[in-house]
Amino acid sequence: MRPEHLALGGVKYAELEWRARRAAGALIERGVSPGNRVALALGAGAEFVAALHGCFLAGAVAVPIDLRLRPGERAARAAGAAVFVEDALEGSPLRAAAPLEPEAIATVMHTSGTTAGPRPVALSYGNWLANALGSAVALGVQARDRWLCPMPLAHVGGLSILLRSAIYGTTAVIHERFDTEAVLRALMSEEDGITLVSLVPTMLGRLLDAGLREPPALRWALLGGGPIPPPLLERAERAGIPVASTYGMTEACSQIATRGWPLLGVELRIAGDGEVLVRGPNVAASALANDGWLYTGDLGALDRRGRLTITGRKADTIVTGGENVAPAEVEAALLEHPAVADAGVFARADPEWGEALVAAVVLREGVAAAPTELRAFCAQRLAAYKVPKAVELTDALPRTESGKLLRRRLR
Repeated sequence: MRPEHLALGGVKYAELEWRARRAAGALIERGVSPGNRVALALGAGAEFVAALHGCFLAGAVAVPIDLRLRPGERAARAAGAAVFVEDALEGSPLRAAAPLEPEAIATVMHTSGTTAGPRPVALSYGNWLANALGSAVALGVQARDRWLCPMPLAHVGGLSILLRSAIYGTTAVIHERFDTEAVLRALMSEEDGITLVSLVPTMLGRLLDAGLREPPALRWALLGGGPIPPPLLERAERAGIPVASTYGMTEACSQIATRGWPLLGVELRIAGDGEVLVRGPNVAASALANDGWLYTGDLGALDRRGRLTITGRKADTIVTGGENVAPAEVEAALLEHPAVADAGVFARADPEWGEALVAAVVLREGVAAAPTELRAFCAQRLAAYKVPKAVELTDALPRTESGKLLRRRLR
């Protein structure tokens, strides 16, 4: 593919350096110095891409802000920023870029806030480079690659696509938000030639429901952001969708393991209580404990070959009648039922059991299933103490902008 056909979020590489230098010049004219934070409250288009790289050229730290946040939430994310950017940056072109060291902070991203409030995570240039190299080894890189991103760029899963593509010199195709029909058209278009896409399980489920089958150019659908129900993987395989399951978090530039295997340079360890511990060049230095490991809060296991399986969240563990239950296991069982589109399991205080398992279930459109039927279905697959004491039908489950279940809201 010729260089003039390569683009990053709609900006041709031939244009990007010029636009980024003008953005960097505008930041310096507004008093930004190397190391200053710059809040970027811009849409997922050319202005954001130019401003992001303008920050890098100026030695500033980019802090992407999700435009769907309320004013108070935006202000909280932008705390400490020297400049708040809401419009295109256009100043006198910067001639000499600031020197960048691997340990210098490139971005401050915020966690998705599934179990608590969002936390800022400072990621260095070295972290992002290690992530890109590890992902390249895991998934491969081709000159013709076009990576579709239907995720917010203010979240690490979305921004990582933009930065990996810039490091590889390949194309990133950015959608402002996830729209089932728009993503389906892009994946099925031979002209668009999408070779990679990043999705969460609910997105993949909607695409399969909408008729996604054998995308002509797709090499991998990177699937993460939460537990992946086995029936969903089976549906994807029947539809000819090559799925690469991934496990990651904001503190590790979004990817830790792909298809169960840790990325290049990443070390994994399982603590005595089952918690997954991580260290490696892609992990934010500020996220490491005194012993040099990132305590993920996730529960998992390593097989004899070193392949990782995630079994749930440590904080989500429900203790019912003295027995520990991982909600993700119960959700996976419910999602095997053909009538269930989505499920979330949480604890409710109970005088007899201490905590009682409750399942909130969304049914597929036009399909009926009674709570008693769903409980009986679980009883055929799970130990008795893991069967929800109650199943409550609902229209939708609370999720973050990136598709993760907000279990604390269910409670």
